[in-house]
Amino acid sequence: MWEFAIRSLDASTIFLVAGLGELLGQRSGIINVGVEGVMLFGATLGFIAAQTTGSYLLGFVVAILIGALLGLLHGFFSITLGGDQVVSGMGIWILGFGLTTYMGSAYTGPLGMDRIPSIFGLSPFFYVGIILAVFIWFVLTRTSLGLRIRSVGENPDVAEVSGISVAKTRYLCVVAGGALMGFAGAIYSLDYNPVWSYNFLMGWGFIALALVFFSMWNPLILMGGALLFGTLWQLSLNPQLVLPGFMSRYVWRMVPFMITLLVLVFMSTKWFRHRWGAAKPEALGQPYLKD
Repeated sequence: MWEFAIRSLDASTIFLVAGLGELLGQRSGIINVGVEGVMLFGATLGFIAAQTTGSYLLGFVVAILIGALLGLLHGFFSITLGGDQVVSGMGIWILGFGLTTYMGSAYTGPLGMDRIPSIFGLSPFFYVGIILAVFIWFVLTRTSLGLRIRSVGENPDVAEVSGISVAKTRYLCVVAGGALMGFAGAIYSLDYNPVWSYNFLMGWGFIALALVFFSMWNPLILMGGALLFGTLWQLSLNPQLVLPGFMSRYVWRMVPFMITLLVLVFMSTKWFRHRWGAAKPEALGQPYLKD
């Protein structure tokens, strides 16, 4: 049971870090549905770098950098060109799905390195995730930078007139958000499950994307949602540890995605939009081109 709890917290960390990256971009008005693609790039290139050099540090650095670069690419299409943000994000996901399969095929199998030491029985990235969540919450709610981010996400026209550079602020958020997504992918491939295989993330990025909506764009609520979905994911892998004999494990595998779908359907209802719609950044997904 203790092992189940530890693995659940490890899974929650990945959802949390990836979700924080997406939340940061969305609070500035930019949505990136290609979270899965960025995580695949970070996980694959981080895995290759770590295995080739024997350095975990280099693996994480490569993953963070490729995530930031993909965030910059998404920003170029969404901010500079004013293109459709969903189309750009889907392009990143498709590119990640195909290119990482090609790049990582030669590295299929275990990482072959000593596991990263735990701290009090838990992955060190669990503590990093909590610190990141609190830090981003503090920045968004207690600093002038957070005010600028929220302003460009709510009303970019007013923000620009007030002297805030919408483009620079949004670029900052999508690049930092992409770096966090790449980092989350590397946590998966270098710590949580250090074995590379075809499409090994299996939808984790889409769950992280849904968690941002589930959290109503609040990093602290996102932390709670990540814990819930991390537990559900681990339960879908080892249901016999908690509920032996209850439902087939194949049905359990569907549970995290079924709940994700139900959450998104619930949040699209008229009642929810009327009751909680104020939490959503008003300019989310809307291009802004300075006159």
